Amino acid sequence: MIHNSSVIDKKAKISNNVKIGPFCYVGPNVELKQDVELISHVHIEGNTKIGKGTKVFPFASIGTNPQDLKFEGETNSVSIGENNIIREYVTINPGTKGGGGKTEIGNNCLFMISSHIAHDCKVGNNVVIANNVPLGGHVTLEDSVVIGGNSAVQQFTRIGRLAMIGGMTGVLKDVIPFGLSFGNRNYLQGINLIGLRRKKYENKKILELDTAYKKIFSSNKLHENLAKINGEFKTNDLVKEVINFIAKDKKRPICTPLAK
Repeated sequence: MIHNSSVIDKKAKISNNVKIGPFCYVGPNVELKQDVELISHVHIEGNTKIGKGTKVFPFASIGTNPQDLKFEGETNSVSIGENNIIREYVTINPGTKGGGGKTEIGNNCLFMISSHIAHDCKVGNNVVIANNVPLGGHVTLEDSVVIGGNSAVQQFTRIGRLAMIGGMTGVLKDVIPFGLSFGNRNYLQGINLIGLRRKKYENKKILELDTAYKKIFSSNKLHENLAKINGEFKTNDLVKEVINFIAKDKKRPICTPLAK
């Protein structure tokens, strides 16, 4: 069902059961999969694909040129997975040649009002981004990340799986998987124990992760601390995930607890 006030380019690929409400624009290289719904006043252009069951609310803008002065009109794209909710005034920009040219979003995410997904971001599955949260360019959010309202995430930052960012946090440093991070300039407050229990991880694994966390952040010499616990938690996948996250990019600053 397409409202007669909306402008849909003839070259756009519109699948079955797509609903397009009043005053929407869909450009020529856009693909809307089955059961996508554009409520009204939605603008989608560029090489943009939106997966089935995704719902887009009024005044969202997807696929317009990236806000990057280095952008020179190169081919780029936005790929959005299935069953996402994109609320009012959300903006999602495509990639640039400096980041592979592609902005990617997984499945079952919630983007609340006025959040912004910048060029070359990689957002996993089951992510929740609250109101007025901008992601800078090249940000990576792994699965099940939650970011509280009015926070801001600096470009190139990585936030690990099941991490939680408190409201009004300035995220300048990478946050480990399962981490809790808060503050005007983010610091690490501990492990997201509630999130882990909701995901039904074994209590033994959670306690081992908490012990490993204390050893890893016992001083500011993270990589030395990692070497000291090497092999101690080899059967714990949660600990290995944290270790691999820190070791993956030694040039990136890692968010740490406040110094005592």
